[in-house]
Amino acid sequence: MKAIIYCRVSTDKMAQESSLRRQKEELYQLAERHRIEVFRTIEEQASGYEIDREGIFQMLGDFSDGLADCLLIQDETRLGRGNTKIALFRQLQKMGIPIYTVYHDGELQLSESDSMVLEIVSIVEEFQRKLQNAKISRGMKKAVREGYKPQQNLANQHLAPGRKRMEFPIEEVVRLRKNNLTFAEITAILNGMGYKVSKATVHRRFKEHTEA
Repeated sequence: MKAIIYCRVSTDKMAQESSLRRQKEELYQLAERHRIEVFRTIEEQASGYEIDREGIFQMLGDFSDGLADCLLIQDETRLGRGNTKIALFRQLQKMGIPIYTVYHDGELQLSESDSMVLEIVSIVEEFQRKLQNAKISRGMKKAVREGYKPQQNLANQHLAPGRKRMEFPIEEVVRLRKNNLTFAEITAILNGMGYKVSKATVHRRFKEHTEA
């Protein structure tokens, strides 16, 4: 398992510089105890209430690229405070990234209040996603009722004569994937919009588009 070590202090005073060094030393010791390989160490001097931090974006980018599997921090306040902490917890949770802390000498144990807030956030996100899906589906069904014929957009320049390549809004697929929808969910939305495509086709065309 590869880890990103994240250290943060709130000011640039000399005393805080020694705090950064201490955090880094303790986190390397934590990694050694749990036999975790350190991929990158990030050190920042910034407010925990501020989410626009270079180190945070570096960390999330590495996780998105699959370069590391877990996060090591001294304690939960080093990652962030207030709403920023909850937002980062939720993002890492959705990415499947476990958090190890020196304080717990292992995986982070969320407080009951933080766990409750994260559960509420996940429920709200799910309802927002369902609402968005329903809005898209209703809009396309209305367009079809008013005469829009998606089958007229079929084209085929790569297959044998007589067969047609199903066209659908690949930009919408990309947007929905960024909202963490599965290919099965996206396929259901496209079918509701009048595009009769399979999950395999959606997945293949998504890969073609992103790798182009």
